[in-house]
Amino acid sequence: MIFHTHTAEETISIGEKIGSLLLPGDVIAMSGTLAAGKTTITKGIAKALGIKDTITSPTFCLISEYYGEKMPLYHMDVYRLDSEEDFINLGVEDMLYGKGVCIIEWSEKVKKELPKKTIYLTITPTNETEREITIENWNNGDIKI
Repeated sequence: MIFHTHTAEETISIGEKIGSLLLPGDVIAMSGTLAAGKTTITKGIAKALGIKDTITSPTFCLISEYYGEKMPLYHMDVYRLDSEEDFINLGVEDMLYGKGVCIIEWSEKVKKELPKKTIYLTITPTNETEREITIENWNNGDIKI
């Protein structure tokens, strides 16, 4: 699936639609350049999960945990990790195979350690405000725009 957004608000809206279809144990592996919109789309996913907290990039803390009305959200940023072994040593297995949703930014660094059912989401800026969002390995239903 490929979507195009023209504003940050539209990117958040796509995130809400994705989030409304997620199930416990889903893992979203995100890739995209710096400032592509990975955290922006995560804000929409969190909103759909009933999370009221402000979503920020977990770049320096590596993992942010949020709890909402539907299920937990584990938002990870592995940009600063040196290896897949570092990722596993964070103790992420309970999150990857747990009762919440995992979103992993810069996931290409840890791809070998992700579950087979991982949903791959790539955000590509096409200009300063527009984004192309590609979703692969999605089996949770159709996203209606």
